[in-house]
Amino acid sequence: MARLVIENDRARIEGELTFADVAGVLAEFDRFLARRPGGRLEVDLSSLEHIDSGGAALLDEMAERGRGGGAEVRFTGASEEVTEIRRVFSAGASSGAVGHKRMGMLERWGEWGCGTWVGFKAFTFLAADVFYWGAVGLFTRRGTRKGAFVTQALLIGVDALPVVITIAFLVGAILALQSAAQLRQFGANIFVADLISISMAREMGPLMTAVILAGRSGSAIASEVATMTVTEEIDALKTMAVNPVRYVVVPKFHAISLCTPLLSLIATVVGILGGLVIALFYLELTPAAYMREAIEILTAKDIVTGLVKSIVFAGLICVIGAHYGFRVRGGAEGVGRTTTASVVASIFAVVVADCFFSLVFYF
Repeated sequence: MARLVIENDRARIEGELTFADVAGVLAEFDRFLARRPGGRLEVDLSSLEHIDSGGAALLDEMAERGRGGGAEVRFTGASEEVTEIRRVFSAGASSGAVGHKRMGMLERWGEWGCGTWVGFKAFTFLAADVFYWGAVGLFTRRGTRKGAFVTQALLIGVDALPVVITIAFLVGAILALQSAAQLRQFGANIFVADLISISMAREMGPLMTAVILAGRSGSAIASEVATMTVTEEIDALKTMAVNPVRYVVVPKFHAISLCTPLLSLIATVVGILGGLVIALFYLELTPAAYMREAIEILTAKDIVTGLVKSIVFAGLICVIGAHYGFRVRGGAEGVGRTTTASVVASIFAVVVADCFFSLVFYF
């Protein structure tokens, strides 16, 4: 049995502090605290022989009530046994013990390396599944929803058309305006058409279209898959022997693979028309001369380059969005973080792939 002994401005707990003694000791402590409001209160535990989980909780409660009364309660003289029991059962002690130990540099590198390797393997396996079932899906619609391809094509392609046209027109006009300021000094106004045609067909058309789709469709893919993962719809599909990649991702893959090259071609044409506006009002070129020069400078290689890039960009956006969606953790907050991460990763991958293919087709 434990008891609280008051000695002037100090208190001492004696005996074995168990759950049965909690009420009596706490009442004595409240009376002691009422006589000594504020300041520092010292509770001597040197005479405490043993405590259980209830005793550890009592010490936490004494410290909490002291803080509520404006006093700092300090426990001194505790034996190793009492200190260990408090470490195990005390809420305050465990929260401090669990802590956030700062990892060393090698540990951080190791954690990052392991996480990157695991994510890379998961991405590789998912990409293989998507491309395999995407090829199979060209010959059979079994395992997918009826009309899913058309629905996704409308969402990814048709709904994105106004944004793509607006951005492409402005980009073409800006490119023409910036280049015209230099070319007109040398009387080379007509070559603005060459610059706009080649840059829109090979670079800006596919790249701007991919960036728009990464922010618009890539985020939608990631958030939809992530929501299905969080709400356990993906697990439900697996339980029903339905392949979630084939059922959810493949229709999106087919739709974005078809729509991205078409949107890229439209962006190229609209970008050239945007340059035409600058050529008419700033360079005083005729529409016929501008369009003739823009068409004659383009070759089949320029068009093929843009189409190949667009198809690769489409696959990257779809697979990256699905990859982040399947690996989501947490609830609604996790879905938000996953969507943001997928957009950033998609745009980064698109830019890197564009640089790679530009070097390949250049040589």
